[in-house]
Amino acid sequence: MIEIQNLSKVYKTKNGLVKGVDDVSITIQEGEIYGIVGYSGAGKSSLLRCINLLERPTSGKITVDGTDLTSLKGENLRVARLKIGMIFQHFYLISQKTVFENIAFALKAAKMPLDQIKGRVEELLEMVGLSDKRDVYPTQLSGGQKQRVAIARALANNPSVLLCDEATSALDPKTTKSILNLLKKINKELNITIVLITHEMDVVKEICNRMAIMQDGKVIEEGSVYDIFANPKTELTKEFIESVVSFEVPETIISRCEGPIVKIMFKGKIAGEGIISDTLQQFNVKGNFLHGSIEYIQEMPLGIFIMELKGQKEEIKTALQYIGKREAQVEVLRDGH
Repeated sequence: MIEIQNLSKVYKTKNGLVKGVDDVSITIQEGEIYGIVGYSGAGKSSLLRCINLLERPTSGKITVDGTDLTSLKGENLRVARLKIGMIFQHFYLISQKTVFENIAFALKAAKMPLDQIKGRVEELLEMVGLSDKRDVYPTQLSGGQKQRVAIARALANNPSVLLCDEATSALDPKTTKSILNLLKKINKELNITIVLITHEMDVVKEICNRMAIMQDGKVIEEGSVYDIFANPKTELTKEFIESVVSFEVPETIISRCEGPIVKIMFKGKIAGEGIISDTLQQFNVKGNFLHGSIEYIQEMPLGIFIMELKGQKEEIKTALQYIGKREAQVEVLRDGH
């Protein structure tokens, strides 16, 4: 669906050339929700804006639905862009126009016949849950309602791709969840491919199938959201994940522990099974839970537990081997005193 090949974007500044995007290659499958994560300045917004050529790449190639956008100009590019909707953090609604008129504006710009516009706008308003707001102005709307209007406007011309540039960053947690649920609904019902950039791992965890982590214009890690949460490879990725799933145990607690401290991770369906309790019953080992939870990523459980084990050294070793054979990942964080 979207293929980004060796993409670079170089900006000229008064201090010289700066690489906003540095030789990035990504393939995004049709119908998936793909997250691009990074701190401010990582290059994620530049990359997103290159996808629809709001920013023209310095080098590389972008293919969307079989069309090489980097080879297009003028009217051909304008027509191709109609199939790529975009929403932003700050909505960018026209304050002097009603909700209805804001959405209709996109259709008029695309030269839809006037007799078809009214029906299409009403259909879009129903889809985003704002039929009762058709005649009000943006200043009368909440942040979440404004973003719903922006989403309706982005969907006006039946795009196959929706680009979301920090679409929930200006919203409170409850409103963010409602917007993410709307995006999931759009993705499922319309099979629209969604590319979402954010610095919030909660958003990625909630909605994305796959993700890329960016730093200094480069993609430093990529894969399924579940696999990256379960087994992050880079320090930056670990830092992002810890902002959502923290398993730090205070040193004052650790200092009181005499036995070895272990971290046990259960992936998939076994996360819901009582493997630890089975182990403690079968072996002459006692467990002192220090931290733990089961996270749900794309409705798949990921269980992570940190515990102190007490008992004979060989018995503890055998117990950990038993847990490992049950498809769990075991890491000894500290040997016993």
